[in-house]
Amino acid sequence: MKIWDKGFDNDPRIDRFTVGKDRELDLLLAPYDIEGTMAHVTMLSEVGLLSGEDLEQLLPELEKLRQEALEGRFVIHGEDVHSEVEERLGPLGKKVHTGRSRNDQVALDIKLFTRARMTRTIDKMEALFGLFLSRAHELKEVLMPGYTHLQVAMPSSFGLWLGAYAECLCDDLVQMKAAWEINGRNPLGSAAGYGSSAPLNRSRTTELLGFTSLACNSIYAQMGRGRTELAVANAYASLAATLGRFATDCCLFSSQNFGFVRLPDAFTTGSSIMPQKKNPDVFELVRAHCNYLQGVPQSIRLVIGNLPSGYFRDMQVLKEAYLPLFDRMDACLDILALALPGMTVARDLMSQPLYEQAFCVEEVNRLAESGVPFRDAYRQVGKAVQEGTFHFSGKPHHTHEGSIGRLCLEEIEARFRGILSSIIPQKAI
Repeated sequence: MKIWDKGFDNDPRIDRFTVGKDRELDLLLAPYDIEGTMAHVTMLSEVGLLSGEDLEQLLPELEKLRQEALEGRFVIHGEDVHSEVEERLGPLGKKVHTGRSRNDQVALDIKLFTRARMTRTIDKMEALFGLFLSRAHELKEVLMPGYTHLQVAMPSSFGLWLGAYAECLCDDLVQMKAAWEINGRNPLGSAAGYGSSAPLNRSRTTELLGFTSLACNSIYAQMGRGRTELAVANAYASLAATLGRFATDCCLFSSQNFGFVRLPDAFTTGSSIMPQKKNPDVFELVRAHCNYLQGVPQSIRLVIGNLPSGYFRDMQVLKEAYLPLFDRMDACLDILALALPGMTVARDLMSQPLYEQAFCVEEVNRLAESGVPFRDAYRQVGKAVQEGTFHFSGKPHHTHEGSIGRLCLEEIEARFRGILSSIIPQKAI
């Protein structure tokens, strides 16, 4: 029976359409729905809307259900997770909904789910950041050509290349922090968007659930549905852009035309017709998944973009775009963290004549430092290149911050750690 039952039977086809994928997706939310109910009934008891005796019976039963959900044994027989929990609690289940609506209940479930999954993702970001940084330290002396417009430009290094991605993760973590703060406001008690005449203590549930603050205005709390998902999806899209770009570099640099890096054999696949092939399929799939993730914010915008204030059933569709993004992102982080330690690099690239012109600016600067005006030195070196007489001997000498001679890896690490410490993620349940 539906918890909103009005005494008439719906056409089963309408039920199938309106329920959609809710039963399947609600299994992801089940532990958090039960956690929210535990906080809610505790507060109801404290304000006198539930007896202490009722609470003593409810909490152990709710904890059993939560464990079932965490272990994957929880099954939804009815309309959704909310009705399933109420029915499984028996007669006392009829009391647990006092002062709330499925609207604030779902908003709460998604925020608790998001907090747990963001915590997991941030842990994986930290691990990948550490790998980028350690490999940048290891390869800081190994030169490679730098490119602009896919044309050989100036000397770079594998340390500079990998350090760049470490610093990109700092920016991505800033966006995670912003999304974390938006997600950290408690909507429980806003009911259907207009509060409740029940004497609720919303500050108490905020404390019990470990939120950083309360979503004060009850209409705002409901408008947060969709806004929160969009903020989080934008943060994940930023991270996806970083990972996808790195995957593209790996595909490009591992091709025979470049030969800068060699991917671990286990991360490549063969061809059904060409026996020589070692295809970078893992990195191509990372790129594809990351491109997909960058489209999720737009999917969310298209659902919520023209809604007025208040709750609408349109928001149910958000789950289908939003909930799966966490697994997709975490899989990409895991596979890159697995691949990065085994990636080897070519250590004598810059001795090849093909890359000699990468040192043109070195020669221009050498002449400028000896007193030749920069523009004259520029033309002099350009003329030598055109005539085929340009040669460079020696080593590049870079000393400024962020150059191949001074990677600033310690500063990048300090920035990442500072942002991370300001988020203070909660442990995922």
